[in-house]
Amino acid sequence: MLMTGKVIRYDELRGYGFVAPDSGDEDVFLHVNDLTFDKRLLAAGVQVQFTTEESPRGLKASDVTLLDRGTQDVPSRAERGPSVRAGDHDVLTAQDLREEVTEVLLLGAPMLTGQQIVEIRQGFIALALSHGWVSD
Repeated sequence: MLMTGKVIRYDELRGYGFVAPDSGDEDVFLHVNDLTFDKRLLAAGVQVQFTTEESPRGLKASDVTLLDRGTQDVPSRAERGPSVRAGDHDVLTAQDLREEVTEVLLLGAPMLTGQQIVEIRQGFIALALSHGWVSD
């Protein structure tokens, strides 16, 4: 299926990252070998078009084309700081939690596959929704 989305994470050294589809679906694994443009143009914040395909490890982007170079200096979740300050009673959105969990998993357990990350995030989101910790 042909989709568009924004690169939310890309590790130049490892050659992979994740794209958040504009449709709001789960993030899609992205590998440098599937780019149709110069890999030096790939960074967080870049808008891309891609075809999704099932891989043994989950959804994967293929035939990735560059649509817009975006801001390319989108700060990571850790750099932006927490979404909620101590004492606030605001509720994170499910998307905010999904991004934060992705960052923690990629930094803390880089050996996880894209599919494993998706499954872990789904579990966290379901738990958080059931307790009212996040909004839909």
